Amino acid sequence: MNKKIGLKEAMSIGIGGMVGGGIFAVLGLAVSLAKGGTPVAFLFAGLLALITSYSYVKLSIAYPDRGGTVRFINQGFGETVFSGGINNLLWVSYIIMLSLYASAFGSYAPNLLKISGGKTDFHVYASGIIILASAVNYYSIKVVGAIESYAVIIKLIILLSFVGIGIYGLVGNPNLEQLAPGDWESPVMLLTGGMVIFVAYEGFELIANAAPDIENPEKNLPKAYYYSIVFVILLYFIIAVVTVGSLPFKEIATAQDYVLAEAARPMLGKIGFSIITVAALISTFSAINASLYGGSRVSFEIAEDDELPHQLTYKLWNQPVGLLITAIATLVLTNSLNLESISTAGSVGFLLIFAVVNLAGFRLSDKIMGNKVVPAVGFVLCAVALFVLVQQQFVSNKLSVIISVSIVVGCFAMEWIYKRVEKARVKKPSGKQYQ
Repeated sequence: MNKKIGLKEAMSIGIGGMVGGGIFAVLGLAVSLAKGGTPVAFLFAGLLALITSYSYVKLSIAYPDRGGTVRFINQGFGETVFSGGINNLLWVSYIIMLSLYASAFGSYAPNLLKISGGKTDFHVYASGIIILASAVNYYSIKVVGAIESYAVIIKLIILLSFVGIGIYGLVGNPNLEQLAPGDWESPVMLLTGGMVIFVAYEGFELIANAAPDIENPEKNLPKAYYYSIVFVILLYFIIAVVTVGSLPFKEIATAQDYVLAEAARPMLGKIGFSIITVAALISTFSAINASLYGGSRVSFEIAEDDELPHQLTYKLWNQPVGLLITAIATLVLTNSLNLESISTAGSVGFLLIFAVVNLAGFRLSDKIMGNKVVPAVGFVLCAVALFVLVQQQFVSNKLSVIISVSIVVGCFAMEWIYKRVEKARVKKPSGKQYQ
């Protein structure tokens, strides 16, 4: 860790965190919700991420720490039940993201090699990739880093090629008319679509974890956050335009779980379909790899801050025990919930977390030499987006809202119980002394 990270490396962390498995997993879901307005839905979600990044910039410069978001929340609210509950939610949200990536892998993989057909393929591939990534994490963190370095380059080359060829292929395509405002859903549904797929942008917060190692942070941190988010907004916007303009809505609905590969077929045939499928498998595997490591580190940091049992700082096979817990929880979620429920739960979690980070930025504005207005706007927008998402999903997918709310309540309940137990344990020896 003696080597400092430059601007390009910091940007690659942010871009790699966002352009992981998210776009492959949620693109079809976004189209099902927003129809021709899908590019606008991605734009809504991206603008919210961009506004929130202001708080991350100021907090990262003022409090550089490998705990990242965990540190910012504790700095803004102290080590309380509230901050502990939000930090627990961050760990669980990592697990939800892992489930999203594994689900995407399980949906794309059968297109190259079928085992037995039907849903069996999905469960075999989705579970298998979680187990493989866990084994890689236990084997060597250097291998994890090497996989990430190559995967970021490969997936960006393939996606940028898809964008370039896709724009050319739109000329004369009759499906281009689907992008007209007449085929958009209502503004509320566009916002809902953007918030359901908000998980595709959450990865920019990984830059915060690298803040202590970034050279000239006052100059490079703002650029790393802003440049990477703007780049990804443009990339997602164009990918959404190409997808909606290439395929009729019926075909998008049929191939919802692997729609990006299907969108390459009109331009490049079976070869294009296979190339994008390979890109999806590489991207989702690398995202699972990195998120398993990140999730185990989050649980370690929370336990070190005494917001979860200290046993989570223990090592198992030279890795934090949180790695095994994260992997098992991911297996359970992936094989229990559908894609929309996973995506909704992840978006609810990160919208709430980002709202709290914005609030921390507002409360600490004097100490971090920041503007009060931008964090306040970020907090309000995250809160409004969260409300709209929960309200709309409760009408169309009640189960996903129940799951999301239960996860949030469970995170706070777990922290409250832990604090009560710890308080009782600390008081017990002094109580005996006076008997």
